Amino acid sequence: MKKRSLTIDGHRTSISLEDEFWDGLKHISTVRGCALIDIIREIDEKRKSGLSSAIRIFVLNYYKDPGA
Repeated sequence: MKKRSLTIDGHRTSISLEDEFWDGLKHISTVRGCALIDIIREIDEKRKSGLSSAIRIFVLNYYKDPGA
């Protein structure tokens, strides 16, 4: 489990995720050709649960259907 601090729209926050989810996010950002923070910002805008949980769901859904 890794905890990282970052700023989203001027708000400082920390996210704790397992290494596999950080790796998944990095892979998705590489495939999309965008920064990791851009994906996290996108998830944050659409989430209906805690940010760490929303990221896990996003990564799981990506790998279930990478073309979506």
